[in-house]
Amino acid sequence: MTGTEAGIPAPAASVAAFARPAPPLPGAKVPPFIRIKGVTKRFGTFTAVDGVSLDILKGEIFSLLGGSGCGKTTLLRMLAGFEAPSEGRIFIDGQDMTDLPPYERPVNMMFQSYALFPHMSVERNIGYGLKHEDMTASQRRDRVREMLDLVQLTEFSHRKPHQISGGQRQRVALARSLAKQPKLLLLDEPLAALDKKLREHTQFELMDIQDKTGTTFIVVTHDQEEAMTLSSRLAVMDKGRIMQIGTATEVYEYPASRFVAGFIGSVNAFEGTVRGVSGDLAEIAVPELGGAVTARAVPGLGPGQPIALAVRPEKIALSRSRPEGVNVIAGTVRDLAYFGKDSLYRIALPSGRVLSVNSVNARRHGEHERVADWEDAVWLSFDPAAAILLKD
Repeated sequence: MTGTEAGIPAPAASVAAFARPAPPLPGAKVPPFIRIKGVTKRFGTFTAVDGVSLDILKGEIFSLLGGSGCGKTTLLRMLAGFEAPSEGRIFIDGQDMTDLPPYERPVNMMFQSYALFPHMSVERNIGYGLKHEDMTASQRRDRVREMLDLVQLTEFSHRKPHQISGGQRQRVALARSLAKQPKLLLLDEPLAALDKKLREHTQFELMDIQDKTGTTFIVVTHDQEEAMTLSSRLAVMDKGRIMQIGTATEVYEYPASRFVAGFIGSVNAFEGTVRGVSGDLAEIAVPELGGAVTARAVPGLGPGQPIALAVRPEKIALSRSRPEGVNVIAGTVRDLAYFGKDSLYRIALPSGRVLSVNSVNARRHGEHERVADWEDAVWLSFDPAAAILLKD
């Protein structure tokens, strides 16, 4: 979807000099633009980043996603040069940056607070970092105008930061970060200060600007939806380590561990035991679900093996009458929440376990036409392919 299709005007054509490089051909081997090799960072006895190795391609929007204290911001600061690794090396565009100070790296950083100068106009804020560049006054003015066009703030160029909205301040900070044409832009929780609707709108603006400039972006965020919307790929972090790297679809639909399955989105998770495997299907005994469940098999399963089974709430069908097929479970509606686009049902099973089920409200109707109501007896069902089997 382009910015215009999303209701966001496309950036002006005056920034054509920032032409995005052609994407690599499918299957082509492309050298990484950023290579992080075995990086560890210790603060005394505390290990903030633990043996991280990561390759990022040129022109990606790559997100580091995780909860507070997982090491994502420390890793970002090491890329910027504000922290030195205790072990390991960092390469950008083939050059070893590990021991270089921040001002010698082709990197800029956009902070969560935006750090705008309140006494300066939008135009002067954007041009501030160009003062010591090897440019004429005319070249600096042209660059600032390009940046104003890029973030669509030309008409606000003479206003002070307090005279523009939060979303516009975010764009000023972004334009200032891009004005020096860094090879790599680091963004630390760039949208955290915005309200939900503005944050969603600005995500598409950010993607559109990145597409125009071709600059490699690395975004640190704790917001799952933000990471999944913005990123070409993302890395899920926990306790200083990378737990999984992949596209949003790969990480959500095929989590590599129980931690990732539980961290990304909502999930119903159960402990089970493998009964047997036939072809690409496995039969899993799950006491909390009242018997055996059929799931898509994963390599290395054997009878008697303990396994975790997870099912996303939106993958479970809810009905008043018993459906045909496998993985059919009886329950009772304990709680119900209406969110407009969908409804969340909490279904109590005979075992005492409560499952979360999302039902999309695809048609406009009155409350009396809900799929089910409080205390209704219902049936749940899910396809074997919807069940995620997790060994770790």
